[in-house]
Amino acid sequence: MQTNRIKTLQTTLPRGAPLDTATLAGLGISAALAHEYVKAGWLGKLGRGVFMFAGDELQRHATLAFLEPRISGIHVAAKTALAWHGFMQNVAVKETTILWGDYRTNLPEWLNERFPARYSSTRLFDDDLPAGTGIAPMPEFPNGPRVSSPERALLEMLSEVGVDQELEEARAIMKNVRQLRSQQLRLLLSHGRMVKAVRLCVVWARELDLPWAGLAREAAAGRMGAGRWISRLKNGHTLILKPE
Repeated sequence: MQTNRIKTLQTTLPRGAPLDTATLAGLGISAALAHEYVKAGWLGKLGRGVFMFAGDELQRHATLAFLEPRISGIHVAAKTALAWHGFMQNVAVKETTILWGDYRTNLPEWLNERFPARYSSTRLFDDDLPAGTGIAPMPEFPNGPRVSSPERALLEMLSEVGVDQELEEARAIMKNVRQLRSQQLRLLLSHGRMVKAVRLCVVWARELDLPWAGLAREAAAGRMGAGRWISRLKNGHTLILKPE
């Protein structure tokens, strides 16, 4: 009977993704029975209430999608999202995956063991921006994780400059972001609440002579604050952004 059940699991559930107790329960596998399967070598235990098929290899896209119902608002963000959209070259195989979500939390240890990642819950936009704006699965991976649009990812990356994101790398990446959707960029900038991200977007777009520089300045009106913006960077340098 147990052999038949595990065969049903193997033919019903997709490979490459974690399994939780709720998924298993839906197929008639109790938590106690799942642990029996672990002892028998049919399932591997990843963490509390989370399993995988023994001998299986987790896939990053499927694994990140698995986290979405469990971590509010989680999505692939910032530099990682820009890389996935093709705005970066020579991305390292072991590049840390940048994830953002709605609230502070710790990523599962088993995730970082397989796919090194870091997580941020920075509030980049005001509360009037509809939740999930600019976040969706990529067309080529409709069942994959949600990913920031290039417009949102750019602002996420700029918000991390001097904290988790090197300034010169961010500027070099932004130089390649020449095509953005005007309506999406306008919407996000008009709801931006982080002066650093908004000012860097406007100032660097002008300095890099990006086609959408004028639009950015217009959309960011009233969102860049007054006076100079000064921040001490991790490397000891000081970032000064003058008002436009």
